[in-house]
Amino acid sequence: MRSSREPVNDTPWWDNKQDLKSKIWSQQDDLHGLVRRALVRAVGYSDYDLALPIVGICNSWSELNPGHYHLRQLAEAVKRGVWQAGGFPLEFNTISLCEPFHNISTLVYRNLMAMETEEMIVSQPLDAVVLLSSCDKNVPAQLMAAASADIPAILVPGGSMLPGRYKGESLGCCTDGYRVWARYIAGDLDDEEYSEIEKSMMPTYGACAVMGTANTMQCLAEALGMTLPGAASIPAPYGRIFALAEESGRQVMKLLRCGIRPSHIMTEGSFRNAIAALMALGGSTNAVIHLIAIAKRLGIRLSLDTFDAISRQVPVVCNIKPVGTHPATDLDGAGGIPAVMTEIYRFLQPNALTVTGACVQDNLRGAKVRDRAVILPLDHPVSSEGGLAVLRGNIAPMGAIIKQAAVSERFLRHEGPALVFDSFAAAQGKLLDAADVSESTVIVVRNEGPVGGPGMPEVGDSIPIPKTLLKKGVRDLVRVTDARISGTAFGTIVVHVDPEAAVGGPLAAVRTGDIVSLDVPGRRLDVRLSDGEIKARLEKWVAPRPRYGRGYRHLFEQHVQQASEGCDFDFA
Repeated sequence: MRSSREPVNDTPWWDNKQDLKSKIWSQQDDLHGLVRRALVRAVGYSDYDLALPIVGICNSWSELNPGHYHLRQLAEAVKRGVWQAGGFPLEFNTISLCEPFHNISTLVYRNLMAMETEEMIVSQPLDAVVLLSSCDKNVPAQLMAAASADIPAILVPGGSMLPGRYKGESLGCCTDGYRVWARYIAGDLDDEEYSEIEKSMMPTYGACAVMGTANTMQCLAEALGMTLPGAASIPAPYGRIFALAEESGRQVMKLLRCGIRPSHIMTEGSFRNAIAALMALGGSTNAVIHLIAIAKRLGIRLSLDTFDAISRQVPVVCNIKPVGTHPATDLDGAGGIPAVMTEIYRFLQPNALTVTGACVQDNLRGAKVRDRAVILPLDHPVSSEGGLAVLRGNIAPMGAIIKQAAVSERFLRHEGPALVFDSFAAAQGKLLDAADVSESTVIVVRNEGPVGGPGMPEVGDSIPIPKTLLKKGVRDLVRVTDARISGTAFGTIVVHVDPEAAVGGPLAAVRTGDIVSLDVPGRRLDVRLSDGEIKARLEKWVAPRPRYGRGYRHLFEQHVQQASEGCDFDFA
């Protein structure tokens, strides 16, 4: 059988490409060239290696990130592929982000990771780059960097962890963690059961085993065309993921040879494909922020109206937690993202280019749905509209987001009195034991946006439901916040209220007792106040003092943009 790898011969193609960055760097005939070549030889490489194009292996591996724990081994597989295709792979590391391991929202560090990754790509002698990541802020950070650096690039997703099991039930990380916590607080679980579930919930490395932000962003990277077909859905512990990583190493060399760059792949049509996939997956609200930020790096403006218009067209077809019943790993057996895109093909831009060098319609030839319990047909979807909806109104004039596919049906249209907290800490300290909260109450938590949080922490899903209601079986309330929620979350939670309260948005004018109206089908979020009353209250509003006087957090606080702008920096 003929090998799929491209043989290295006596006149390789790169000998005729003197503009390669690595050649300019290594063949400079002066003191700098002497030192560079000597340093490469110092670690055991030779003139043969120095003659090859250099491919950076950008690895976000860290022992402080269990979702990335296997990326060291994955990098070795990528290197094999690069060597096979005649390249010189050199690995470098960047920061790695896992939300529970930081004392601040990791959205703050997404921009830092994007900046670091971009700078390492553009400042080092790399002709192409392979990006390795799994988790929610890491994938968009690397795509933001790839967009800005714009050299041939391919992303290798690290895949999902396997679901846990307890008494025959599948456990999907935080999605089931929320349910378990509520049952424990309500007294439905004793300490022993609670401990056993904790030990069973996350059995392997990889991204959380539901369609949270991590798996959503891996899937959207594929829908954008930045991964090989089928890459996003392979479970992290499967051997097949290493074979695909090796193939990605070979493929990046083809991208280099053909001169295909991220700006050729991540076009407006590609972003529309990614948004369609987001809606079909019932994916994370956080993806809205990330896609906007990636697109802006390429000069493409994605408005919230575009997200909502596509949501009106593309139904949720993936029966995956948190809006469905299956763990994320079942998507792989059902055919992965190629099968999802085949199901929603009529809504796609089929001529969008991908890292295969072919367009979407070519990549999808032969793709089919293999499990109709996981990927439902368009005419019998999980939800008739996309997973997310964009709300506007006098509380959120620039928009807010709700995961409508995970909303309790009785709250799709709702009015109730506001109970307002000026921080998540205040809500956490008082709400759980509150006795005067009813099912009609609308919980408002503010000053947790991009500036106020800072970084819009994922606290919307952690806003407590009072014990008195939990013991009555209540598991959902309408909650409104300028913070974010984890992609693993479910419930009637309005997030990303823009502009946020900490910069004087109308949410800052809402008081306890004001009547708040939510109308998801009508796409409205309002407080029953006149424009004049809102203006009068905001004239008395006092802006919070800056929290940080130095360092990166100060930079973030001073320059971050609002949610509808992707929370990137105003100078990015």
